Order: sequence, then structure tokens, then C-alpha cells
Amino acid sequence: MMKRILFFLGDPANTGRLKKLLYITLAVIVASDFIVHREHAVFIWDKIPGWSAIYGFISCVLLIFVSKFIGHIWLMKDEDYYD
Repeated sequence: MMKRILFFLGDPANTGRLKKLLYITLAVIVASDFIVHREHAVFIWDKIPGWSAIYGFISCVLLIFVSKFIGHIWLMKDEDYYD
């Protein structure tokens, strides 16, 4: 069973299906956030529908950009650095 799943995920012919499945899953997660009852929300932004998805996406994008910036400015060395 696991072998079939891995072959399905690794097959380039299934890329379109996997993208559609990913987009449908993301849409269901965001849509389900509008259904959740928010009576016991502690912070004001917890009451905004879709806040978790928006916050997670922005955090992920910001993390990628900051890490690439640090990598290119400070961490990355020239090819002949040790020569």
C-alpha cells in the first residue's frame, strides 16, 4: 500500500492531479474556518475568519525571504573562499 502511494506521488504524470488536490484541500481548510464557532476567542484577531491561514501564509513567505536574504548577504561565501 505504501509503495503504491509513493509511486503515485513520485510519478510526474500525476502532477496536475496533486496540484488540484492541494488546492482543494487548502480551500476546504479556509472554508472550514468560516464555520468554526468563535465564542471563546482570547484575542480580537482570533475572531477573524481565515486569520490562521492568512497569518500562516504570510509567516511562511516572510521566513523564506528573510532566510534567503541572510543567506545571500552574510552566510554565502565565494567559490574560491577556501583557496
